[in-house]
Amino acid sequence: MLPGPTTHTAAAPLHRQLGLAFGRALALLLSVLLSLGVSACSGIGQPPQKVLLSALALQIDLTQRAIATALDLSADGEPVVSRVRVESQESLPIGGGRGLHLSGRFDWRLPGDPIRVDSAFDLYLQRGERGQSWRLARPVGSADGTSQDWLIDPLPLPGERA
Repeated sequence: MLPGPTTHTAAAPLHRQLGLAFGRALALLLSVLLSLGVSACSGIGQPPQKVLLSALALQIDLTQRAIATALDLSADGEPVVSRVRVESQESLPIGGGRGLHLSGRFDWRLPGDPIRVDSAFDLYLQRGERGQSWRLARPVGSADGTSQDWLIDPLPLPGERA
């Protein structure tokens, strides 16, 4: 039998309560971010698993930093991403280049947090010009009202923090 859920009392340290609230806010924000969709045509193959893990970790890290800045908290450590399951994939143009929209599920947890979360994801990746690299692409609306604008972030090298 599994133990029951733990409850946090008012005696719990404030930093622990803020950390739990931060983790829940991050999970909620990621769920909301994952509702974007763009139609496309067929084409390029799926990136390697290491690219998906790196892109998801970068997306979580960027979201974590934005929330931490808004709440005037520190965003320490890199998220731990594992078990990526791609459920759909479509090709689309991203910023004048080739790209992919991938959706599915993945497991992740914040550094120092024993709780692993299973979350849905929508991930946009831009293919490098020579087809040898990938970048995280984030849709940001449209300046002219007719085309999608993107924020493009390079994926960090192994061992490098986003």
